[in-house]
Amino acid sequence: MSQSLIALALVARLNILRSDAKIGDILKFLLTSSGISNASIHEALVDLLGKPISESSALVIPTAAYAYPPGAAIAYRLIHGVARSPLCELGWKSLGVLELTALPSIKKEYWVPLVQGIDALLVGGGSPKYLCYWMRQSGLADLMPSLRRETVYVGVSGGSMVVAPTIGEYDDPTLPVGSDRMLGLVDFTIFPHLNRPEMPDTSLANVERWAAGLHIPAYGIDDQTAIKVTDGIAEVVSEGQWKRFAPNPDSPPA
Repeated sequence: MSQSLIALALVARLNILRSDAKIGDILKFLLTSSGISNASIHEALVDLLGKPISESSALVIPTAAYAYPPGAAIAYRLIHGVARSPLCELGWKSLGVLELTALPSIKKEYWVPLVQGIDALLVGGGSPKYLCYWMRQSGLADLMPSLRRETVYVGVSGGSMVVAPTIGEYDDPTLPVGSDRMLGLVDFTIFPHLNRPEMPDTSLANVERWAAGLHIPAYGIDDQTAIKVTDGIAEVVSEGQWKRFAPNPDSPPA
């Protein structure tokens, strides 16, 4: 990875939370705040794929966006490749849409082999609680253990938050169901959009208060930062700002 392109990097060993199916042995993760927003994050994605993006297949999941009033427009921009968070417009060899709310009404033999065969899952932003609910309801969460070891999970904002064990005290009033418990595929959590000017609640002071209530490690990351996870090793790739927060041993488990 070019040193001139990387402003900051941190490598920390993580113990990926494992189910009986050992999910952590299978998936790779690129957890972003705002997609493939710079050359360093782009390079990290190519490294995880092990081949050029132009030779890789992907499915995009826009579901998290629908929890918000402009959700349909957000989903359109994501799929069309004109969103603020670059993801679908990267030149994939093939790209399809996986809409989680539709999956319960579709025969599994129609969509499961498709998911199992792709190189990358591109999970768009929106409500992490809504996304978590539909990942479970759709059966995708249960399918994760069967994905190929080469599969890369690429998250944006809420799509990154959902793989954590918990998102703590996070203001997301979009769903009356569920809780702050997420999928638990990694053993840290993320607060995206650190210090974004038009989002006052993402100030460092606010993120510090959020992290103080967590019993697991937490990262505040801005839109020029991502966390790359392979084989239980996490690497922060950044051309911007980020901060890691140690767990609070006095905070109750989620």
